Amino acid sequence: MNVILLVIMGLLYDNAILAAGRYIGEGSILQNLNYVRFWLHALFTPLLVVFAWNTLKQANIKWTNYRWLYYGVILCTVSLIMIELITEVFGLSLEAKREYGVLSYHKVEMSSGPPIMILLVTAVLLVASIFVWVKQKWIWFFIGTVLMIVGSAAIPPIDSGAVTNLFELILITFLLLTKAYQNKRKDGLKF
Repeated sequence: MNVILLVIMGLLYDNAILAAGRYIGEGSILQNLNYVRFWLHALFTPLLVVFAWNTLKQANIKWTNYRWLYYGVILCTVSLIMIELITEVFGLSLEAKREYGVLSYHKVEMSSGPPIMILLVTAVLLVASIFVWVKQKWIWFFIGTVLMIVGSAAIPPIDSGAVTNLFELILITFLLLTKAYQNKRKDGLKF
């Protein structure tokens, strides 16, 4: 369950670089710091598959005890990392872009739609959240995932790129609440 800490570290780094861009200014330093953003995203975000699987184990979903499923989860996570590296990171070319007053470096060629890795990780989170909701009557994992999906799909009426970051923060908050809830249940405490 603690893999979520790596995801949080990646999000913190991402937001720190975005916030610092205007102070660092255009150039190779900011460009290289932005390359790291893409690498951390590719390496850490797929770890949410491991988190989702662990929430199912914590909910005592019987089929999560199969050893082959554990290896399947690891294989899926590594595959998602490789997909993201191959499709989004390797050969990455960045250019400076100022958006809503934030200076950062973005991909030169913008792909249409969200990356396949994000779609698959979100699908895994959604399915796991439904199982946790049914088994443990904990709806908040599901709500956090749905809010992230809706927030990412909707066109925000606000002139800010921070809206996406807000929905990522909401998702992470609900994932942390799920982790805390399941830890307390395991310890026999009330939440």
